[in-house]
Amino acid sequence: MSSDTVSIIFSFRNEDDILPELIRRLRAMTEGRPETYEFIFVNDCSSDRSRDILIDERAKDPRVKFITTARRSGPSECVLAGLAAATGDALVYMDSDLQDPPELIPQLLEQWRAGCEVVHTRRSARLGEDPLRMWLTRRAYEVINWTSRGLMPIESGDFKLLSRRAADHLLSLREQDPYIRGLAVWIGFRQTFVDYERQPRHGGESKFSGLHRNAVKTMIAGVTSFSFLPVYLVVWAGLGGLALSPLLLLAGLAALAAGAVAWGWMAAALAFLLWGGLMTGIGITGLYVIRVYKDVRGRPRWIIAESEGLDMIPDRAVLGGR
Repeated sequence: MSSDTVSIIFSFRNEDDILPELIRRLRAMTEGRPETYEFIFVNDCSSDRSRDILIDERAKDPRVKFITTARRSGPSECVLAGLAAATGDALVYMDSDLQDPPELIPQLLEQWRAGCEVVHTRRSARLGEDPLRMWLTRRAYEVINWTSRGLMPIESGDFKLLSRRAADHLLSLREQDPYIRGLAVWIGFRQTFVDYERQPRHGGESKFSGLHRNAVKTMIAGVTSFSFLPVYLVVWAGLGGLALSPLLLLAGLAALAAGAVAWGWMAAALAFLLWGGLMTGIGITGLYVIRVYKDVRGRPRWIIAESEGLDMIPDRAVLGGR
């Protein structure tokens, strides 16, 4: 019989319509398997009956464990809190909406036992999803890949397996607004992919629309975490503008001498050009300054209000990795 412990981690908010079915399928998936399992649910300040459901399920099955945050932390931060609290030799984190099937976990474990320390899942199809959202998601991946030299695998989301060693390295990183999809690739080690068809949401409605705030925040984090290309683009644009400005000035003077252009129009066009370039440059630079400020400020990325079956693990990055 295997002595391996597998931790399955879910970051969620307001999923009381899905949690019972999710836990039922977890039990069915693990039945008869040789590993020891723990099911860790990180509750990001839900306002529905999610906590009550988890208390009831834990009374029936001690493998169900949960953490409740003291304030809204965000999906990535909740995943990290779950990884920090987990005791497994292999750690799987995934969404709780059953679009990613828990029945795929045995295949991830096969790859882990074959020596892979990071096992990504890759969606070969996305059933029942909004075409606009899918299009926007793919464009976001392309932007991140373009700026980070292909770091981000396309169609690989938040359903992965990490070895204990890989998870510990991920937890040692001190970044605020962590982009875990990219960091899981960046830490290295032997990595592989398992393909699957992503299913429609099991029940209820998605808590986010295709243009929700977290999606924009995630894309910005993905770009600014792994690339300085946007800053260099602004520098190059500024140098190009400096090189072009004498030519524009000469062309404007020539047109003015011919009586074809008025002074006011030329001055306004140049002013808008300079203003737009300046504001864009300041904005892009500001995104990086914000990241530096958050890292220097050193606030914990999660604060635990309640824990059932788990130690209340603080953010080790803030405590110097202790």
